[in-house]
Amino acid sequence: MRLAKARIAPLTDAEMDEDQRAALKDFGTPILNIFRTLVRSPKALTRFNAWGGYVLSRRNDLPEREREIVILRVGYRCKSGYEFTQHTRIGLQSGLTADEIERIKQGADSGWSAADAVLIKAADELHDDQFITDATWAELGRHYSQKQCMDVVFTVGQYTQVSMILNTFGVQLDAGQTLDPELKGY
Repeated sequence: MRLAKARIAPLTDAEMDEDQRAALKDFGTPILNIFRTLVRSPKALTRFNAWGGYVLSRRNDLPEREREIVILRVGYRCKSGYEFTQHTRIGLQSGLTADEIERIKQGADSGWSAADAVLIKAADELHDDQFITDATWAELGRHYSQKQCMDVVFTVGQYTQVSMILNTFGVQLDAGQTLDPELKGY
């Protein structure tokens, strides 16, 4: 984690006003620290959640497992302990193995299929240069539809933003979570 303490503290139930409670009404329980923090700006949270909802939905044409490869790589590259922790759990539920999650941290050249490796490579290129090279784009197109290629870019963009928010606001892990040792001190 980059910050040992939140810069913007998550709201408790007792601290929330009517607009904030309304913004969180469909979030279920427990409400995660990211949403308890973002609800300080309930209108922004509502809009943020609409786009994030697309990226995490079946409307995103990337299969769940592949989407999680992209999200985990972005979280790791952005040194977002909160993001990587949350999506490790989601990734395991989406078909990734613990070994694959470890290899996501190592990059595209760590024993992946060509289809999985190009997802990691695309995420890295977008992270490093905000651009996917022609060679990587062509390789993506050999394994994924045009819409899926678009969804790779959308997913990287969304989770880069999420990581920036989490890192800068200092959102701390939720109860019962453990930070990946490689992300301590960031």
